Amino acid sequence: MNIRLATLNDIEPIMQLVAEVVPLMNASGNFQWNSTYPNAGVFTGDINQNQLWVAEIDGQIAGVTAITTDQQAEYANVGMDITQTAIVTHRLAVSIHHRGRRIAEALLLQAEKVALEREIYLLRIDTNSNNKATRRLFPKMGYEFMGDTAFQFRPNLRFYCYEKVLVE
Repeated sequence: MNIRLATLNDIEPIMQLVAEVVPLMNASGNFQWNSTYPNAGVFTGDINQNQLWVAEIDGQIAGVTAITTDQQAEYANVGMDITQTAIVTHRLAVSIHHRGRRIAEALLLQAEKVALEREIYLLRIDTNSNNKATRRLFPKMGYEFMGDTAFQFRPNLRFYCYEKVLVE
């Protein structure tokens, strides 16, 4: 597996990955993503800011995530101090053809690597309350559950917020 920064040439396979996972997410009651989000424009913006990472296996995009410092204002609702700089993982997805290969874990470890390189020792992430896979994964990776909240852009959904402190 190769973890690397995404390029504009990756947009089409990333969108194919999203098209494959959204129906499965929705079928399991997870409506965090839909036919309009995330879209090519969102991923292009991530690429232009050098914050979109892909996991490649045998030349195919097997996973994707944005590793940013963009925090939701609503994190404050669960006691997170959003004035603290944190590395925040967004838009984490794994291809249905590559499940069970620890790709999500590898992408979360990349977020830790980025954090350490930038001397940022706080990681944050959130997930839809109905996403059972990530709700199991995040604590396994050392993230602490901080609480749940609604986000303005998805007011009818609940999101679980997590935080991890790295050792300096």
